[in-house]
Amino acid sequence: MSIQGHKDALGVRRMQLKKLNDKTIDQLFEAILTLKTVEECYIFFDDLCTVNEIQSLSQRLEVARLLGQGATYSQIEAETGASTATISRVKRCLNYGTDGYRMALSRLGR
Repeated sequence: MSIQGHKDALGVRRMQLKKLNDKTIDQLFEAILTLKTVEECYIFFDDLCTVNEIQSLSQRLEVARLLGQGATYSQIEAETGASTATISRVKRCLNYGTDGYRMALSRLGR
């Protein structure tokens, strides 16, 4: 993909979030940023999400980490239980997304 194409993909991706109510999304992100410990995250996300939603989010992050390490789809599927559709979606984000996974994993030192 060309640099321009990548910029266009980023713009489309950001536009997906912009279509939602910015004030409520900002409020959610600001609330998350106020959390100071992993325990506070457990408390907040226990109220906010179902167990399956939290597991799906954490699974995607782990898939991104494993893809970044060069793991194959079959290795990732065996280790995480993620479907090939989920692995493909995460890989597409790593290749054409806004680098959110890379930013977070880098800050975690992973």
